[in-house]
Amino acid sequence: MRYKTDKLLIISIIILSLFGLLMIYSSSHIWAEYKYDDALKYLKNQSLFFLIGITLMYVVSKINYHNYYKYSKYIIIFCIILLILVLIPGIGTVRNGSRSWFGIGSFGIQPSEFTKLGLIIFSSKYLTNHKNIIPILILTFLIFGIIMLQPDFGTGTIIVISIMGILFSSGRMNYSFILKMVILGIVGITILIAIAPYRLARILSFLNPWSDPLGSGFQIIQSLYAIGPGGLFGLGFGNSIQKHFYLPEPQTDFIFSIISEEFGFLGILIVSILFVSIIINGFIIAITCNDSFGKYLAFGIMFGFSFQTLMNLMVVVGLIPVTGVTLPFLSYGGSSLLITMISMGIVINVSKKGDII
Repeated sequence: MRYKTDKLLIISIIILSLFGLLMIYSSSHIWAEYKYDDALKYLKNQSLFFLIGITLMYVVSKINYHNYYKYSKYIIIFCIILLILVLIPGIGTVRNGSRSWFGIGSFGIQPSEFTKLGLIIFSSKYLTNHKNIIPILILTFLIFGIIMLQPDFGTGTIIVISIMGILFSSGRMNYSFILKMVILGIVGITILIAIAPYRLARILSFLNPWSDPLGSGFQIIQSLYAIGPGGLFGLGFGNSIQKHFYLPEPQTDFIFSIISEEFGFLGILIVSILFVSIIINGFIIAITCNDSFGKYLAFGIMFGFSFQTLMNLMVVVGLIPVTGVTLPFLSYGGSSLLITMISMGIVINVSKKGDII
């Protein structure tokens, strides 16, 4: 069973990633030709990260995950240092209004992506040895606060939810505690909205995007215009209308809209099946692992992956405000692809080395 689970997980990852490369070309070549005079610009960049990512996934799948247990403290300290460094002008670069990147030539590295995994590793070790969850919550909200200085609400939310998932799986969060966390979250979100009015604009545009169709509601409206005409089989590969400078940078957060437009319901169904395959097989590995550290580690990775996927899809169809969260394996973005590949490599190793039940 373990071999079958690993095989299905790996096959689903590779197919989804290759399809992502195909769609990155389709959704970006017009914009890339206009901006860089190179229609293959985004495809070449993402292909390089895919080759590095698939190599790292293979290498990491061979490294005993218990090594992360030994170095978890140093991993999280390194991640926090990177989060602080990226805030310093001249070191971190601003993209789309957020100082959350290290610029390396035409590429960018986002330290918050690596922090997602680093905090999961550290929390998994801590919960293996301690019952008190307060220190983990303090550390999580500290990291969330640093990320909000960039600001990057989407990634910060994924980090918080991933850790909450691990804590819930550990059985140390009763319903009373969860209710308190929900209330605290509502209060926190209210404060974040109060200190940054643009977040209120996003919420209002989510409730009624037509109230500001050329401003805060523009992306949602154009996304829905892409999804609507898809029908059963879509307009055909390369035939998207919305990628012609209507939907801003469609190769990133809203790539699912272009998939829907070009491949219709059938394309959505196939992509959804691949995501479900990854999620189910990943959770099977976590649940059947007999080692506490491995169980928490795999569960945290898969919970965060699942939430990020769901969050992106909900944004694309207008169920929640725009958050700037990428769709794993499909959206353009080197940091996101690399850390997702590395994370899946760890899950595969948990399957191999985790004393599976």
